[in-house]
Amino acid sequence: MNDETTQSLEEADDVEVSGPKASNVEASGGDVVDDVALANALVDDMAKVRAEIAKRIVGQEGVVELVLLTLLCGGNSLLMGVPGLAKTMLVNTVAQALALSFSRIQFTPDLMPSDITGTDLVQENPATAARELKFLPGPVFANIVLADEINRTPPKTQAALLEAMQEHRVTVQGRTYALDEPFFVFATQNPIELEGTYPLPEAQLDRFAFEIVLDYLPEDDELAVVQNTTGAAGGEPDAVIGASALIGYQQLVRRVPAADTVARYALRIVRASRPTDALATSVAQRFLAYGASVRAAQYLVLAGKARALTRGRAHVGFEDIRALALPVLRHRLLRNFKAESEGVTTGQVISDLIANISEPALV
Repeated sequence: MNDETTQSLEEADDVEVSGPKASNVEASGGDVVDDVALANALVDDMAKVRAEIAKRIVGQEGVVELVLLTLLCGGNSLLMGVPGLAKTMLVNTVAQALALSFSRIQFTPDLMPSDITGTDLVQENPATAARELKFLPGPVFANIVLADEINRTPPKTQAALLEAMQEHRVTVQGRTYALDEPFFVFATQNPIELEGTYPLPEAQLDRFAFEIVLDYLPEDDELAVVQNTTGAAGGEPDAVIGASALIGYQQLVRRVPAADTVARYALRIVRASRPTDALATSVAQRFLAYGASVRAAQYLVLAGKARALTRGRAHVGFEDIRALALPVLRHRLLRNFKAESEGVTTGQVISDLIANISEPALV
C-alpha cells in the first residue's frame, strides 16, 4: 500500500484530518485537544479496554476487535456461534470496561414489543391520590443491548427492535422516547437449532454493520478457559473509559479522511457482488441472487477509518477494506439455489470478489 496511506499518527502533527489543519474537538472534561492527540488517546484507551476484556475472555482477538470497531462506528452487529462460546460474557465485559449500562433480552416466540420497549402503567399519585399513566422503560433502555436468539421472536417484535437500532428511539402508544447515547445492539442467532425460528428479513440484516463469527478456541486457549473458570473467581474488569469519551471517539472516526480511490475500491467490491451490475464477477453472477446494498460500502469505509485509527494510522488504506470485507458482506449476500445445492458459501464468493477487484490507480 502507498506510504501516504499508511502514515502513522505519531508522525502526523501536520496531517490534514479535517480542513486545512487538524480540527479541534472538545473533550468530555471541557479541555480542547487536537485530533492527533485524541487519536493517540484512542489507541491507548483501546489497548486498555482489550486488557480488561482479556481478564475474562481468552483469545478471540479478531472477535474482540470487530466488537470494538462496532462501537467506534456507532453501529450494531450480529454474533454468530454455537452455544457456550461466551457471547453474553463478551458483550457484558465490554460494557463493564466502557462503563456502559448493559441489558440482555432473551427472545422467545411469545415475546411482545412492549416486553422490550416498555409500557404504560396506571399508578396512583401519592400527593393527589389521582390515577395517572406512567411509562415503565423496558430492557432496551440501556447503552448496550444483547438480543439473544433474535430469530426466535415474531416479526412485529423484531420491528420494534429495528426502530431502536435504526432511530435510537422507541414508540409506545403513539409517544416517542429517545434512548440514551451511545446505543448499540448485539444480536445472536443459534446456528444449530432452527425449528420454530423466524429468519431475519434482509432489510433488518442490512442494518447490522458486521456478522461476527465465533468459533471454537485452539486447544491451549480452551484449556486456559477450563482452568480459569473452575478455580477461584478472577478479577472484575475495570472501567477505563466512559460514554462521553466513546462518543468523542465516534466523532473522531468520522473525521478521518478516506481518499476517493479507497472509497471507490470499497464501492467496486460492493457493486461487483450484484449479479446484474456491469462490475459483477462471474462467481457473483453464477451463485448470488442479490448483492450488497450501499450500506455495505458505507460500513466498509467507516469501519476502515476506525480500524486505521486503532492501528495508529491517519488514513484509510486498501488493506483496511480487504480486512473488513468478510464481516461486512457475508450477511448481506443472498445466495441462489445453485450456490446452496453446490455448497458454495458467501465467504467463498467474497474471497473471489477481493481476488478479482483491482485497486483504483492513485492519482
